[in-house]
Amino acid sequence: MKQIVGWKCLLLILNCLKTVTCAKEQQPNIVLVVADDYGYRDIGYHGAEFATPTLNKLAAEGVKLENYYVQPICSPTRSQLMTGRYQIHTGLQHDIIWPSQPNGLPLQFPTIADLLKSVGYSTHAIGKWHLGFYKKEYTPLYRGFDSFYGYWEGGEDYYTYYHCDSFHNRSTPTDMRILQGYTNEDILSGKYADKKTWCGYDLRDMSEPVTNMNGTYSTHLYTKRAIDVINRSKNAGKPFFLYLAYQAVHAPMEVPAEYTKPYAFIKNKNRRIYAGMVSAMDEGVRNVTEALKSTGLWNNTVFIFTTDNGGQVHAGGNNWPLRGLKHTLWEGGVRGIGFVTGPLVQQQGKVSEELMHVSDWFPTIAEAVGVQINGTLKLDGQSQWQMISKGSLGSRKEILHNIDIWTPLKGKMLYNDTFDTRVRAAIRVGDFKLVTGHPGDDTWYPPPHLGNPKVAKTDSTKNCWLFNVKLDPTESSDLSDTRPDLVQELLNRLVIYNSTAVPPLYPQSDPNCDPKLHGGFWGPWE
Repeated sequence: MKQIVGWKCLLLILNCLKTVTCAKEQQPNIVLVVADDYGYRDIGYHGAEFATPTLNKLAAEGVKLENYYVQPICSPTRSQLMTGRYQIHTGLQHDIIWPSQPNGLPLQFPTIADLLKSVGYSTHAIGKWHLGFYKKEYTPLYRGFDSFYGYWEGGEDYYTYYHCDSFHNRSTPTDMRILQGYTNEDILSGKYADKKTWCGYDLRDMSEPVTNMNGTYSTHLYTKRAIDVINRSKNAGKPFFLYLAYQAVHAPMEVPAEYTKPYAFIKNKNRRIYAGMVSAMDEGVRNVTEALKSTGLWNNTVFIFTTDNGGQVHAGGNNWPLRGLKHTLWEGGVRGIGFVTGPLVQQQGKVSEELMHVSDWFPTIAEAVGVQINGTLKLDGQSQWQMISKGSLGSRKEILHNIDIWTPLKGKMLYNDTFDTRVRAAIRVGDFKLVTGHPGDDTWYPPPHLGNPKVAKTDSTKNCWLFNVKLDPTESSDLSDTRPDLVQELLNRLVIYNSTAVPPLYPQSDPNCDPKLHGGFWGPWE
């Protein structure tokens, strides 16, 4: 049965990829770097109180994406980046993929690695996967990548590569804990412990467990592996796609002491360690770009940098002056750091205010490498290559941030003839953003040295907000009472999107996941 499923998936991918055509000119290398839980505030050109010289320089030489959006948590962002599809169309609209769940990015959707491989690229993934592993077919080597070095689940110790997960199903209150600001580390510490917990290691070279790197800091390890890929690609005779998904700067708070020494002035411990973690990542990006230059590959490389979601304030990150944090539908959860750089980007030293979403990377990269995609793939993403490279107007006018019908309802329905405002959802159309249901922690969190959090003073049953986020990016002035016409218009857009949604995928944890049954490592169990 597994072979049949695999062949059906392969045939579907091949049929989809027949709908593309490729230009004959030399194709550029693509290096896509993803930072984990990297807050909007936490880069030098957004006012961070710590240094990011490499990221600042690369962004200044390319195009800064200052109206760029991601998803508020890890797996949904990565699924949209990989497939160009909204999470309501892949079933990942409710939560992340937990290690103990038999869940993954559905196999019928080709990834950007599948596409690039089909047109002659070598494809390499390093670092975090977090798109499923309960069957081997969901792991990177079966999703378009020629090589993989990293971890399959979503977070772990930076030195030991060890991680625990607790029991999950739809009836457990994990979702509300997260919305209230608690981290998975809080849950596993016993503060909100469930009855069942499984623990194991997760570091893989290709598909094989790695056991000799205990004590090596993961940012250094993944940087070294990326440089190895670059060096091997110098004389390979074909373009390459390098997907470097750092563990940094996700919790736990860990970094070699040398990186925190410059930040003794930061009194908040988590913020100080976080600053060191960012500095280590910045150094890693510097080493990667220097390798590209020393091998002569830089001149034919498009370099992309993005975060996966807003910063986790409870683990040192920050999104000031934006409202909210990771897990929330406020701007602090979904407005991301992003830039594109390299000699192939025709406009350099520019700031783009054009609307862009993480799902746009699939078609944008496709166009950058000379692949034309027709409508058969039914992507939600739109190519932004002309906007990025030449400064053309962007093609995107709206973004569906999410519709999650499984987050507990909040308050009362405002209208009976349109979208249910009790449901957690958010949409951006033009300059306006509508938020409904339970968006999550709505506090404004300044960096610790700037003062105390500003708590929103709103009715606890309120479930509908409207903002002009172009004029009011901090979401301070709710327009829902004064613009009921626009509220209903955007609610109707949510109705249309919701009519295309597939049911959420969020299976109950399977005890067969237990790493003790698999040599002490997280890995496929079906």
